[in-house]
Amino acid sequence: MLQNRVDPTGNIISTSARGAWMGNRGQLHDAGKHILRPFKLKAWLICLLEFKERHRQVMAPNLYTELFFLDEATAFAAGHRPCFECRREDYNRFKSLWIKGNPEYGFNKKTSIREIDEIIHNERIDRKGNKVTFETSINELPDGTFILIEDEPYLLAGHHIYHWTPFGYDESTPLPVLEKVTVLTPRSTINAFRAGYNPQIKNEIG
Repeated sequence: MLQNRVDPTGNIISTSARGAWMGNRGQLHDAGKHILRPFKLKAWLICLLEFKERHRQVMAPNLYTELFFLDEATAFAAGHRPCFECRREDYNRFKSLWIKGNPEYGFNKKTSIREIDEIIHNERIDRKGNKVTFETSINELPDGTFILIEDEPYLLAGHHIYHWTPFGYDESTPLPVLEKVTVLTPRSTINAFRAGYNPQIKNEIG
């Protein structure tokens, strides 16, 4: 079983569960298909599983490492964003709404995506390789955001929270009354959600 599935904290795990999206952080594996590093590039992408009838050997030598996600909300929580090549329309929409939702940076449509990737990178992982989180009121968070409750990841959607597992969401409860929660999804990505980007959520709950 390959280590190529990503959880909402951004960790790369081994599981037999299949994903709805593919991702890319550069070449992370060795010739034996073992993960050597959490990332190589600051552009962490969310890609289509199928594109222009291309076929790849998973974790082929000297090529990028294919990663997989339960849904797009999970990929965003881990710190990824839509790919320019295989998801051009979603990429353009995300970039536009990211800029709209984060006006403090003074970016515009001519801004390089590398500048946005740099900001998201600093919001998802620190210099020691640890997941970056922040705390805020649960009532201020839009649908599609992931939070931690008792060290477990939960998705916010439709005034409920859904417990994440590699195979799907196994339980739901109404939005709890909590003054503060720990947030996994990068802050600027959440602002893009507020501005109108609606991440795909596994269809059992979406």
